[in-house]
Amino acid sequence: MLKYLNVASNQMLTFNVSREWLPPFQLITVDLSSCKIVNGFPQWLRTQRELRSLVLSNSTISGPLPAWLRKMPIIPLINLSHNNLSGPLTNLPIRGTYHGDEIRALFMQNNLFNESIPRSLCTRTDLQYLNLSKNRLSGKIPNCLKNLKNLLVMMLSSNGLSGTIPRFIGNISSLALLNLNDNNFSGNLPLEIWNLRELGILDLGDNAFSGKIPEWIGEKVTSLVIFRLHRNNFTAGIPQSLCNNSNLQILDVAHNNLSGTIPHCLGELFGMANNLDPFGPQESDEYVTQVLNGVPLEYTKTLQYVINMDLSSNKLVGEIPVELTALQALMGLNLSNNHLSGGIPENIGNMKALISLDFSGNELSGMIPPSIAALNFLSHLNLSNNNLSGRIPTGNQLQTLIDPSIYAGNKDLCGAPLPKDCSNHEEPNATPTPKNKYEAGDESNKVWFYVDLTCGFATGFWGVIVVLVLKKEWRHKLFMFAEETMDKIHVVVMVGINKMKRGREAI
Repeated sequence: MLKYLNVASNQMLTFNVSREWLPPFQLITVDLSSCKIVNGFPQWLRTQRELRSLVLSNSTISGPLPAWLRKMPIIPLINLSHNNLSGPLTNLPIRGTYHGDEIRALFMQNNLFNESIPRSLCTRTDLQYLNLSKNRLSGKIPNCLKNLKNLLVMMLSSNGLSGTIPRFIGNISSLALLNLNDNNFSGNLPLEIWNLRELGILDLGDNAFSGKIPEWIGEKVTSLVIFRLHRNNFTAGIPQSLCNNSNLQILDVAHNNLSGTIPHCLGELFGMANNLDPFGPQESDEYVTQVLNGVPLEYTKTLQYVINMDLSSNKLVGEIPVELTALQALMGLNLSNNHLSGGIPENIGNMKALISLDFSGNELSGMIPPSIAALNFLSHLNLSNNNLSGRIPTGNQLQTLIDPSIYAGNKDLCGAPLPKDCSNHEEPNATPTPKNKYEAGDESNKVWFYVDLTCGFATGFWGVIVVLVLKKEWRHKLFMFAEETMDKIHVVVMVGINKMKRGREAI
């Protein structure tokens, strides 16, 4: 009478079941995830005709999908991810259509499946989640996938897929997550994507897309939380319309050929200025690669808490907009390897949540603002290869960042952790003190000092003498003052002498 079998997350448990065994039950759900299954794909499952959920993820299964699986009735939820399954995906069960209330999903990521996406998959019109990422699939996205109009999530990342983004994707109006990262896609972004009004995550990074970032990103699609075009061939500027995605928490357009200035309106992104509620579908095992602390990391379980802006390795010019310092929830800000000029915003210390800050490889000048010492969570800082000058600020979290390479390539910077001492360093636009003026001068400066001193004394002395000669009243008052003073001194002295005489007579 067994209907539900769940022994998930018992990593020390091994299923060593005979391939000939016929179970006496008909299961509705089975979950053997994170257990160890031997003898390949479980053969005893071929008799289970009532399955609504089959979860065998991370179970050390290898080899191809068995042919009998194709003849099974539709299983609404199949999760075979994180195994070593290989071969084509043609043996998935596709018979019939399911209309129940359960989640309808196909999770096949992190395996070794190859060949192309099978057209037979297009019959699963009930699917809500499709994840084929991190396999070895090739070819183009088949046009028949336009039948999957109930899709919320499409993840095809980290394969060898090629071609352009098919226009039909714009007709899957329910799509909330589209991840085509790390493939060989090319061409422009199709205009039809602007129909995806519910799109929250768009990851097209690590491909060969080109052209401009379209204006419809922000004009029609305004629900984006993650927008990633990392390492492509996009040109022109960052569109102002992007700022209309006020809930944006990850903006990554690094490693492209973008030009122009950084839009000031990016400082108005509400999602980067405030800690919002967790976002996105949680059943899809979504992941996004981000560079924080100078290292590319893949964020999965903690993705919903990552707030990052990466505009590095482009051709951006102009000054760093001071408006960016209003993004107080931002964890990472990377503007490195551009052509930015001007100074670092004085109130950079307002960005209290920053853990990673990289302005290296630009043309920034001026002093490092003292407010940078207020970034108490900063664990990665890179200001190298600019034209910064003056004393490096100290205090708080900066005391732990002692790697000199942080400030390398700024010839006019001084102070710890650089070996260059600031004792003889003149601050920009500072007026030297008299002490520094004379100590740094030569013998001629000393001569002129004494000449000045003598002239001043002579002028003052003879000025007083001339006044006394010409002013009779002043001369009379001066003599009277001197006479009265001498009388007072004479009285004080005589009184003192008389006291001393009395003292001696008494003895």
